[in-house]
Amino acid sequence: MNDIIATTTLEPGIAWEMANGALQDPFAVLGPTLIGGRRAVRVFLPGAEGVEVLARSDRRSIGLLAPGTPEGVFVGPTDSDEPYLLRIRWPGAIQETEDPYSFGLLLSETDLHLFSEGRLFELAFTLGANEMTIDGVPGVRFAVWAPNARAVSVVGDFDTWDPRRHPMRLRRPAGVWELFVPRARAGIRYKYSIVASNGTRQADKADPMGRATEAPPATASVVAANEPFVWHDEAWMADRAARHTPRAPLSIYEVHAASWFRPESGGTASWDELADRLVPYVLQMGFTHVELMPVAEHPFGGSWGYQPIGLFAPSGRFGPTEGFARLVDACHRAGIGVIIDWVPAHFPTDAHGLAWFDGTALYEHADPKEGFHQDWNTYIYNFGRREVQGFLIASGIHWLEHFHVDGLRVDAVASMLYRDYSRKAGEWIPNQYGGRENLEAIGFLRHFNAVVGERCPGAMTIAEESTAWPGVSRPVSEGGLGFTFKWNMGWMHDTLRYVETDPIYRSWHHNDMTFGLLYAFAEHFILPLSHDEVVYGKGSLIRKMPGNVWQQFANLRAYLGFMWGHPGKKLIFMGGEIAQWNEWSHDSGIDWASLDDEQHRGIQSFVRDINSVYRRFPALYRRDSEPTGFRWVVGDDRDNSVFAFLRFSEDQESCVLVICNMTPVPRLGYELGVPRPGYWTELINSDGAVYGGSNMGNGGGAHTVPIVRHGEAQSLSLTLPPLATLFLAAEGWTGRGDNSVT
Repeated sequence: MNDIIATTTLEPGIAWEMANGALQDPFAVLGPTLIGGRRAVRVFLPGAEGVEVLARSDRRSIGLLAPGTPEGVFVGPTDSDEPYLLRIRWPGAIQETEDPYSFGLLLSETDLHLFSEGRLFELAFTLGANEMTIDGVPGVRFAVWAPNARAVSVVGDFDTWDPRRHPMRLRRPAGVWELFVPRARAGIRYKYSIVASNGTRQADKADPMGRATEAPPATASVVAANEPFVWHDEAWMADRAARHTPRAPLSIYEVHAASWFRPESGGTASWDELADRLVPYVLQMGFTHVELMPVAEHPFGGSWGYQPIGLFAPSGRFGPTEGFARLVDACHRAGIGVIIDWVPAHFPTDAHGLAWFDGTALYEHADPKEGFHQDWNTYIYNFGRREVQGFLIASGIHWLEHFHVDGLRVDAVASMLYRDYSRKAGEWIPNQYGGRENLEAIGFLRHFNAVVGERCPGAMTIAEESTAWPGVSRPVSEGGLGFTFKWNMGWMHDTLRYVETDPIYRSWHHNDMTFGLLYAFAEHFILPLSHDEVVYGKGSLIRKMPGNVWQQFANLRAYLGFMWGHPGKKLIFMGGEIAQWNEWSHDSGIDWASLDDEQHRGIQSFVRDINSVYRRFPALYRRDSEPTGFRWVVGDDRDNSVFAFLRFSEDQESCVLVICNMTPVPRLGYELGVPRPGYWTELINSDGAVYGGSNMGNGGGAHTVPIVRHGEAQSLSLTLPPLATLFLAAEGWTGRGDNSVT
């Protein structure tokens, strides 16, 4: 024994690395080895009092290890080359476990190659922390990408967060570090301790591919269980593709999960508590989809999730990850789709996150002219790096495949497309051709959308893109970016500017309501009244409306009616559907108490009923992206601030007439041309008494007269209520659309 120890004195440099948790090649000095022709075992267990080697088969002693140098090293010969256990004597406790350094290579060369090429899309189940059994031994395989690190250790609940205990093995040339920790299990917390190439130890890092986290403000990753979730949404998944085409009805309720509902006990509701209340509400209100603001883990709640760090993990604020799966499953069983906001545009600078992960600009650009967002004080991903592209695409795929999410709304696309986004001259670097387009980001977005289309049939991708970039929702094969839909930010800004204007001046702003029709069919659009419009002093939707209180509510109902009649899918942020007075605050949530007032209940009832009309009449959605699905009847009556248009389905008779009177002056005997003779039924009237209006209207409908008007052979003479929107359809055509909500 003494001869063995005498011949195994570690080189001073290795001994220093070991003692300081900076061991670069642990498998070269730890675990089973040959010393002087004899089989021996060396372990490093700082704080242990003694170590014995046992045969794994029958637990007989096959070696007693003696203390070595530095303190914590134990080494000695073994009488057998069979698999072994370590019996470790700690002060006050005995532990038996397998030796992490007795296991061979973990990741396959194929996986490492695919990762390096950015084509390993099951990334969270390859890298990260994954429960598995190796050689009959249960444990957790840890793997992390840190190619420029000098040394990496995994630390956690299983080793008292001591970076000396579990140094990892580097797999060259992929730059991935790996280690199997026997008997580790789901639920334990962990991080990575990284020593940069210059010898500086980084702040401990959360796992970029971690599938679970502890609740903020704590920042550790958590080993997720591998038991598959039992889904009950087979019917939904089988036919969801038909629900997500440009010819399907799409009415989206945007939600901030942490503030939509707050338990009476305080704090944040769990996923299950949210599901119990949100699913019935969305179903009752007739929305087709719920869109959740980012649910991926993020350190600062005040970012609303838009500064994420854990791109594969539902936030620990809401409880275990399987709770999020139960929420999605409950939505699907109720016939409701789930969209989540997904943020590949930037990430925060928090020390435990992706920033300077291995001591270098690994995920970001080193040059702040490319790698730093001045608006948000965040880093920008290096979209030109294959591993980073693969990481981001794998994140999106993870939400779609693992959690059955139906769509990803990609945040801040405009900031990705332009190198000079929000920068002055001299603050940005042109592309290789001298232009402002971010060619690498464009390539990433096209690649992302192509992979989603191939792997996730029926899933949507939605771009928040605020410029006139061409072909955002055109297929990649046709030169587009490949998104399913694009938010129509121009429509939102123009029409909000109009409705915020006092009606007496609206004639001067008439084009704000009509301009959007010049480009309405250039993309597959969603019309968004999102969270961004009701924060930072902008006021709530109802506060934006001019006039006295009655007029404010009437204005809002008329505007929502215009929106639901206008080409484009619909999105409204929570609180807007009840006309809450206060602008949204993530700290206070929704003012549900306002529903004690009948005017607020009236807005809620109107949104519910117009959703029902919208889903029943294909003319209101089937040809949203086709110019032949829309025709102006009156688009130039700026003196009266009246707008009237027809929405068509498959033929010129299956249509809905939409009329908006955007002044508080009733219009009596207002004549409009229509394409079909007979009785036209009033489908909805925003001025109805049930909605808080004056109950002025047309007694349920009107008959045509054979007078040519507005290019049509028939015409209607209608009463247009003040500040109101009407929908009418010819009798005999009552709608044949989405009847999943009655």
